[in-house]
Amino acid sequence: MEMYDLIVIGGGQSALACAYFLRRAGLKYIILDDQPQGGGAWQHTWDSLTLFSPAEYSSLPGWMMPKSENEFPSKLEVLDYLSAYQERYQIRIQHGVKVTDVQKNGTVFTVISDQGEYQSRAVISATGTFQNLFIPEVPGKDLFKGHQLHSAQYKNAEPFKDKNVLIVGAGNSGAQILAEVSKVAKTVWAAQNTPEYLPDDVDGRVLFDVASAKYNAMKEGKEFVPSQYNIGNVVMVPTVKEARSRGVLETRETFKEIYENGVVWQDDSRQPFDAIIWCTGFGFATGHLRGLGILQEKGKTDCEGTRSVDVEGLWLVGYGSFTGFASATLIGVGRSARQTVSEIVEYLKIQK
Repeated sequence: MEMYDLIVIGGGQSALACAYFLRRAGLKYIILDDQPQGGGAWQHTWDSLTLFSPAEYSSLPGWMMPKSENEFPSKLEVLDYLSAYQERYQIRIQHGVKVTDVQKNGTVFTVISDQGEYQSRAVISATGTFQNLFIPEVPGKDLFKGHQLHSAQYKNAEPFKDKNVLIVGAGNSGAQILAEVSKVAKTVWAAQNTPEYLPDDVDGRVLFDVASAKYNAMKEGKEFVPSQYNIGNVVMVPTVKEARSRGVLETRETFKEIYENGVVWQDDSRQPFDAIIWCTGFGFATGHLRGLGILQEKGKTDCEGTRSVDVEGLWLVGYGSFTGFASATLIGVGRSARQTVSEIVEYLKIQK
């Protein structure tokens, strides 16, 4: 069996950022991606999704994303950029390979997939969150006779035209999907906590700067002064601003249970709905690491930076805060990728 220095699991933006630095390091690597083509999770997001930042604040290492015709790049523009990036750097990737398990014997990893087995001395898991949908356990959820879907399964508003739709979740996906669906349907927005909105002139550029300031302060052992801008707050992209102008950015308290035709609110009143869209986030898509015995709630695992605490030779890149500030963003993952590859190079020197 061919032995690689490194196997990267996942073929989205985090894997591409790692590959950029792997190429420069001269390591023998392969990326295994379960998607039929490049683009990662962006292939499956809703049609009208855009980035929160202009192209110059949304680029992977080494090559700037082409400037968009709009304020923020569209889904199709991001997909074109990721595909061109993969081609530009001749990234070694095998599409259509679903990794099901990772095992380690001594210093050698065996990566098991539906296309066979692969071996390496180190592994980067870069599968993100998109394939681990989180929907809270609500009494009666399985009784509902209408249509239920997660925001990851939403494409556009057309199927909901002239229907009663409940949108659940106070984050950016909830606000943006509400903004779109409310144009064609009667909507109610339910949230456990009241959404908090960023100022109109604050976008991903500011949030990245805040995350960077926090990262640098911790790196230098300094106290970080909390920003007035919470990264979890709703970004006022154009569609959300438009929804505000129509007066639809209003939430009510979350419901206490679901019945066959709708939900039961806290005051015991019932309201029928044709569909429920769960904008309730994700866990971490790390099920392929289950055999290593290191996974915790929602698929998280202990890391120092991106390096696994429990399994020597394993790194996790691009999963958000627990693998590096802003590491789940296009511009932020470059920092994590650079440090990760530097650590892997040193690790492999010791192994050899």
